Amino acid sequence: MKITKRRLRMLIKESILRLREQARSFVCPAPTQDLELNTRNRNSAIKADYIQYGPLNLSDEAYWDRAADHWRTTPAVAKESNCSNCVAFDVSPRMQDCMPGEIMSQEEIEDALEDNEEVKTLGYCWMHSFKCHSARTCYTWAGGGPIKEDEVSFDWQSRGESK
Repeated sequence: MKITKRRLRMLIKESILRLREQARSFVCPAPTQDLELNTRNRNSAIKADYIQYGPLNLSDEAYWDRAADHWRTTPAVAKESNCSNCVAFDVSPRMQDCMPGEIMSQEEIEDALEDNEEVKTLGYCWMHSFKCHSARTCYTWAGGGPIKEDEVSFDWQSRGESK
């Protein structure tokens, strides 16, 4: 079978485009690699009335009282609705590789999730684009998480890039 130069160029171009797409999907989100960007995004989430990311100190009962008022519940229930169980909190293996350091190993994260125990680690918030701690929360919390599979992480990333 003979391949023409034109066909060969087209095959090479298609391969390069496919590889470029694959490489983009493996790139860590910019805030995980850029401290200034991460801090700017996190600080915006702290200050925004509709997000109110926090608390800075987990023993800040006034924060939990405000969160409880926002959700029309008790502080004890508000404390259970944290990043560790938010649908946008990414602790997938590939995201753990993007983090600056390990707090919990992937195995410890998986064991904690399996045993319905608290996950105490850094993850990535796809809603607000910053690294966050599993014990904190915000007003945009949504149950159903965390993200623990690379495939789901890639899906969230591709949705964010299409905005």
